[in-house]
Amino acid sequence: MKAEVDRDGCIGCGVCADICPDVFKIAEDGLSEVIAPADGHEDGVKEAAESCPVEVIHIQ
Repeated sequence: MKAEVDRDGCIGCGVCADICPDVFKIAEDGLSEVIAPADGHEDGVKEAAESCPVEVIHIQ
């Protein structure tokens, strides 16, 4: 599984980082970014994607 964040649409709400901090963080520019592979964190990544209010987390 691979997680990606469409940073152009990200609003920096931080819900992804709250749900799955091992994979997502809020960068210095205030937007979400992927910091680690999703392997082993599939449930958290899926929950983060489903919880994203602007639906910018994509899973492959």
